[in-house]
Amino acid sequence: MRRRVLLSTLLAIAATVLTLGVPLGFVSWRVVDDLLHRDLSGRLAAVNNLILDQVAGDTGAGGADPVELDVRRLEAQVPSGGRLDIRMAGRIDQSVGPPLDGQVVSEQLVMSGGGLLRLSVPESALRSDQITVLALVVAAIGLSGVVGTGVALLTARRLVTPLTELAGRAARLGAGDFRTSGRRYQIGELDRVAEVLDQAAADIAALIGRERDLAGDISHQLRTRLTGIRLRLEELSMHPDPEVVQEVQAALDQTDHLVTVVDDLLAGARSQRAGGAHEVVLDDLLAEVRRDWRERLAEVGRRLEVVDAPAVRVHATAVRLREALGVLIDNALQHGQGRVTVQMRSPGRAGPTSGMVVLEVTDEGSGVADGLVGHVFDRGVSTASSTGIGLGLARAFLEADGGRLELTRARPPVFAVFLPPWEPTAVGERDQDDAADVDDMAGGAGRPSRRQDPDAGGSGSRTGASGAVVTDATGEVGASGSSNSSYSSSSSGKTNRR
Repeated sequence: MRRRVLLSTLLAIAATVLTLGVPLGFVSWRVVDDLLHRDLSGRLAAVNNLILDQVAGDTGAGGADPVELDVRRLEAQVPSGGRLDIRMAGRIDQSVGPPLDGQVVSEQLVMSGGGLLRLSVPESALRSDQITVLALVVAAIGLSGVVGTGVALLTARRLVTPLTELAGRAARLGAGDFRTSGRRYQIGELDRVAEVLDQAAADIAALIGRERDLAGDISHQLRTRLTGIRLRLEELSMHPDPEVVQEVQAALDQTDHLVTVVDDLLAGARSQRAGGAHEVVLDDLLAEVRRDWRERLAEVGRRLEVVDAPAVRVHATAVRLREALGVLIDNALQHGQGRVTVQMRSPGRAGPTSGMVVLEVTDEGSGVADGLVGHVFDRGVSTASSTGIGLGLARAFLEADGGRLELTRARPPVFAVFLPPWEPTAVGERDQDDAADVDDMAGGAGRPSRRQDPDAGGSGSRTGASGAVVTDATGEVGASGSSNSSYSSSSSGKTNRR
């Protein structure tokens, strides 16, 4: 884009030079010639008056002899390097100035008494003046070209920079970054595009949020009801009538199949969201983050410290990870104070984060209020005038690639980003294992348990069913701890009654 703007401007300058510069040079050349001839004519008129005065004086004295003119008075009218020839039949035959060789430029004047005056200068003097003027014209054209190029550069920067930023915002919007910018460029058309992108980002974020909430609610309710149905059927499977047990087992088969279908759908949705994840060199990505945010924090008198993480590779989508870190740094910029630090720390050896790469983003501000600690990632929750979407989006970005985002400390705030390490030989196997785990969880609640002792098998089956619900609800729907507790209490309640 910038190259096209520069080329179009330079072509316009070239067209201007051809249209105006060439005629201007030709006219300037002719003007210098015309001015020289006018100058020579003026000098001849002055010489003519001087000669007539001297001749009139001699005639008044009664002399008819040849007149000897006062050369000193005439030399003042002869240009440097020129020659004046004076011819008057029978009275004057004089020349002022050295003889001229080569081509000359001359003007002549017929005197009223019958004489002839000729004033000549070397043609080289005329050409020298013409070349000087032509050089000035070329210099003016060159200066206009430089000024035009400078204007073209400024115009290209003013147009291309906003267009590049808008293209980047559109690309991030397509990648799933629904944050609004609010930046305007004082160009009506571009500001309109920016407004449309911001509005589209807000609308898409709201739409996706509603769809995610709906899908989560449906998954939650559906799996809860399936678990309840299964528990009731397992109680009926203890009926003494073999026909009833056979019908119950058929119903359990259908329930197992439905559970498997739900699990497969959820697993497929997760694998599709993480389909763009690949190897990301963490040090290179942190360098980009440092370059993007250091100046913005420096403008408000704050410092960004990004600790390098050499030789660390993670399994993620670069765009999502970069935008998630950008959300956290922007959150520290808007709501925090002091230095903002991005660093890597070693995870614990036990628990769900074992073996994961952990990035921490912290600042020196007052932190998160106690009442918001449990809701800081909820959409619409904010301590200021922001939309409250950013942190929720950041968590969604990371979870889509198998990562996590947690608030590990409220004061001063520490946000921890958990990323799975890159394992080239295990990436395909990990997806297969995830699918196998889903099938195992569904199978654990199915027919194999019914072949065991009714009490032990039923209890094991119910535990498996409840475990499947809790695990998937946490991984897919993002249910809170209270939701998980409700699942567990429901299952355990059934077991106690049995």
